[in-house]
Amino acid sequence: MKVIGHRRCSLCSSSRLFSSSVQRISPLHYQSRSSRRQDAAIEIDEVPRKRKYISHESAVSLIKQEKDAKRALEIFNKVSDQKGFNHNNSTYAVLLHKLALCKKFETVDAVIHQMKYETCKFHEGIFINLMKHYSKSSLHEKVLEMFNAILPIVREKPSLNAISTCLNLLIEAKQIDLAREFLLNVQKHLDLKPNTCIFNILVKYHCRKGDVEAAFVVVEEMRKSRVSYPNLITYSTLMDGLCRCGRLKEAIDLFEKMLAKDQIPPDALTYNILINACCRAGKVGRAQKILEFMRKNGCQPNIVNYTALMNGFCKEGREEDAKEVFHEMKRVGLTLDIVGYTTLINSFCRAGRVDEGIELLEEMKDKGCKADDVTIKVILGGLCRASRSSEAFDMLERLPYDGVRLSKESYRIVLNFLCKEGKLEKAMELLGLMLARGFVPHFATSNELIVQQCEAGKAADAAMALFGLLEMGFKPEPQTWSLLIDVICRERKLLPAFQLLDELVLQ
Repeated sequence: MKVIGHRRCSLCSSSRLFSSSVQRISPLHYQSRSSRRQDAAIEIDEVPRKRKYISHESAVSLIKQEKDAKRALEIFNKVSDQKGFNHNNSTYAVLLHKLALCKKFETVDAVIHQMKYETCKFHEGIFINLMKHYSKSSLHEKVLEMFNAILPIVREKPSLNAISTCLNLLIEAKQIDLAREFLLNVQKHLDLKPNTCIFNILVKYHCRKGDVEAAFVVVEEMRKSRVSYPNLITYSTLMDGLCRCGRLKEAIDLFEKMLAKDQIPPDALTYNILINACCRAGKVGRAQKILEFMRKNGCQPNIVNYTALMNGFCKEGREEDAKEVFHEMKRVGLTLDIVGYTTLINSFCRAGRVDEGIELLEEMKDKGCKADDVTIKVILGGLCRASRSSEAFDMLERLPYDGVRLSKESYRIVLNFLCKEGKLEKAMELLGLMLARGFVPHFATSNELIVQQCEAGKAADAAMALFGLLEMGFKPEPQTWSLLIDVICRERKLLPAFQLLDELVLQ
């Protein structure tokens, strides 16, 4: 059945799918061996071949492979022309996913309307997927609409999975009023008996609000319920809520209660909540002890745990301790990721140990860990603070040829320092490089560069910089125009002054 409101299409370009082409067969295939002659051949009429029937599986595959949403819909409509073909849950699901992915939400509504008249059995997974798409697009009312469509189209009550997904999406999006309204409706009309997952979502909701006491009330209700009981996610969420409120001691007490009373073994994520909290509180030594306790109790620290501890040492200026954590990671066979490397590089650069930061950058390259723009900005800032702006300039010039994609902020860092140090020739050279690569300096920096050139008596350079910037859409401050024209007039170069005035009128 076709989707209402959409015209039929002809898959002319997809002749391989719905081909009415004929097959040419050699006459030799029909001649007996005794009657074959080289100078005679029987020409067989072309025989039309039947169109290939497209199964549900093939239709799903074709729609999935199609990048264009309109073409996917055309395929969906065309296969329904086949005699005896009726769409099923799979074909509808893949089409709706494709449409939602391309944000064709009006067409999604049309398809869902058509589903109401289908006789096939649908599953709620279609609507759970659509809820997620709508949530990503901040269409929170539509999230509820998709949930409410489950009962009339699937013809079954939404499962606890559908309920928890909808509730979690609303809470993650901070749609508290909608979440509250949703819960009340579900309790009233669906006779909701919350499971552990739903209780955990409510605990997270209260912790995110900073109302940890309300979260503990939910946990007490959870304990009284016969269908749920606090689990590791419950405890981890509560501990994170306490840590965010600066209640580290209570979080550690709760951790010990989880071990002793409920005998729930923590995982690496739970440990990381405490490690991060200790580091934020300036108690990195305690964070180190938690990591040791973790290891002794059979939970091997992962890269996130080590990076959190290393970051704690870096924040306290303890680069050697951070470096020791780095070496320990290597000893246990873990490879530092880009976040860990950047954390350590930043710490070294802030401490004036730029060369060690550059060594780590080279190590990243050797290990196949590609530096990103954040890492490069850290190095560039370190070089500039160490009065090594020329090296920073060389890096900017070289890195794009090494496959590193630089942002305009990387160039701006170095240009700002060059202007600050009064290295106007190098600043002009960098400006030329930036403009050639399509980057425009910050408005204030551009004005400052022109003003410095004027104050240094370099009117020609200032004019050159200004004209280059104007071509990129830059509009200088009126005082900058005035200063530059004044300098040029004092040098009795009237023609350039007139040219600048013409530009000013055009601006």
